[in-house]
Amino acid sequence: MKCPPWPQGKKLVHLDLKGAPPRVEYLHKLIELFSQLGVDGLLVEYEDMFPYEGELRLLQATVQPAYSREEVLYMQEFAKSKGMEIIPLVQTFGHMEFVLKHRPMWGLREVSHCVGTLNPHKEEGVRLVMDMLRQVVELHPGLNTLHIGADEVYMLGEGEESKLWLALPGHTVEQLFLSHVTKVAQAVKKAWPHMTIIMWDDMMRGMSQDTLKASGLLGLVQPMLWDYTPDLNVDTTVSLLEKYCSAGMSDVWAASSFKGSTGVYTCVPSTQRHVDNHVQWLKVAASISAGVHLQGIAITGWQRYDHLSVLCELMHVALPSLAACLQTLSHGQFSAEAQSIVTERLGIASVEVEAMGSTSAGESLFPGRRLAELTVELNALLNSEDIRFFENNMFVRGWFSPYHRQRKMVSPLITMQIHSQASTYLTVLQEKVAAVREEMVRLYPESTAQEWIEEHVSPVVAPLLRITEEISACVNEMVP
Repeated sequence: MKCPPWPQGKKLVHLDLKGAPPRVEYLHKLIELFSQLGVDGLLVEYEDMFPYEGELRLLQATVQPAYSREEVLYMQEFAKSKGMEIIPLVQTFGHMEFVLKHRPMWGLREVSHCVGTLNPHKEEGVRLVMDMLRQVVELHPGLNTLHIGADEVYMLGEGEESKLWLALPGHTVEQLFLSHVTKVAQAVKKAWPHMTIIMWDDMMRGMSQDTLKASGLLGLVQPMLWDYTPDLNVDTTVSLLEKYCSAGMSDVWAASSFKGSTGVYTCVPSTQRHVDNHVQWLKVAASISAGVHLQGIAITGWQRYDHLSVLCELMHVALPSLAACLQTLSHGQFSAEAQSIVTERLGIASVEVEAMGSTSAGESLFPGRRLAELTVELNALLNSEDIRFFENNMFVRGWFSPYHRQRKMVSPLITMQIHSQASTYLTVLQEKVAAVREEMVRLYPESTAQEWIEEHVSPVVAPLLRITEEISACVNEMVP
């Protein structure tokens, strides 16, 4: 089904820097590509990569250096020179893991075992959030729009102070959420009266119109409704947007996804899955009433599900998906024409990164192309049944079982064949890993390459190494 193209408002690309933050040179190549693909702005989630100062310096990343003040300013200037706006995203309630994991901040958690949620009753919590926002705003001269997060505020109402507050007549968890967000939004408006404030919508989805009307948020924030699924329910989403509009929040945003929403440890994205998500969003945009003012869409690209989870698909493997999603929005469908625009611009054979083909040409249209190819090749190797299930093959199970290993009574002829096969796989993997590492550290910090390899490669290599070592030990007992 063909829909009208994306109707209006800005097309933002979400830059999630809380995992695999691109080196500055690579970041500029990405921004250059985004502008060529028709992106209007960047929704930048710095998290621990922001150069916080003073008491907040402890929030800076330690596994790699945070961006410097000069780098943050230069990134903005470069984006503006390409006609792109920068909107910082700073979490102010939920997903504050990168703040509340630090021992001096432990007392500001809603409950001790939930590292993400801020206690809404402590004034120093609001002061902390405002200090973070102030530093970010000051390092973004001329800033007009700010995203204050507020999604997935887990365990809210479970803290001791919240339980006392909720015991009072008429107090609900919904009001507890709204009161904190309203307090933050009012403080932002007081400090920067011109500022447009965006927030995630998920904590408000179940609220009635009356609750929203009475919240004090009207005129203060613009909800950003996120749904990253390929089978997004159009009717439900339309009615949610209409509800926000009827409650007095007529300025709303959509948020889709081009990567980082399939599975928490997914390595290579499926372009089709993300294109399907955008087709559903086009149906939503075509179905809402004229009263709903769609301000734009943020195309999210998560590098981690949260600060403490593993890396998911990195930026370099997801650029075909991003280009395909943007063309889908421009054409109203992912037509043959839209596909050919993507494959021609990026110089690839297919929009699916696993089938894009290799090239000897330069990477001017596709920054990170070589690393994307290497990632796909290594991922295929790591997931090949021969390697992944090596311990379950007939020879290992038949002639080198735990029983044999324990007694060191083995058939040297067959176990040496097993050893040879495992060693061959290890050599191939080690060569591929070395190539990936070499390329990855050109685009990302050393710590990213280390983490990615430990996450994806080490669990597959470890059993092969163990088998070769154990065979050597056993054969030494049996062969003179």
